[in-house]
Amino acid sequence: MSKSIFLASAVIVVLTSGSALAQSGGAAVGAGAGAAGGAAVGGPAGAAVGGVTGAIVGGIADQQQREFRDYVTTQHIPSYTYKEEVRVGAVLPEEGVVLREVPTQYKVKQYRYTVVNGIPVLVEPGTRRIVQVLH
Repeated sequence: MSKSIFLASAVIVVLTSGSALAQSGGAAVGAGAGAAGGAAVGGPAGAAVGGVTGAIVGGIADQQQREFRDYVTTQHIPSYTYKEEVRVGAVLPEEGVVLREVPTQYKVKQYRYTVVNGIPVLVEPGTRRIVQVLH
């Protein structure tokens, strides 16, 4: 019985982490940290819950992404033309890319945003690495 619960929890964590990775690097990092913290406190079930909670903390939550994209549109931010694929992990150059503060209601004060090839992205300001692409 205990092995079944553990296996089911492990599958949930893997699936949750995989979908978080597909969404964004920030969410993936958050999911991993949340799963590790949840496992330490609550075992396998805690890892599953922690992984989901951590993914939400890592970037703009799924339910707020449309609202954020609408907000960015109203700001009329010039789009930076990037010759590479706009993806999580890509590093934006210092020249020509202006990073802006994310409004507090989105709860990602550690990141900034900009628009690249017409797509809003969250960026880690210290490294200029894209942590979430908001299609």
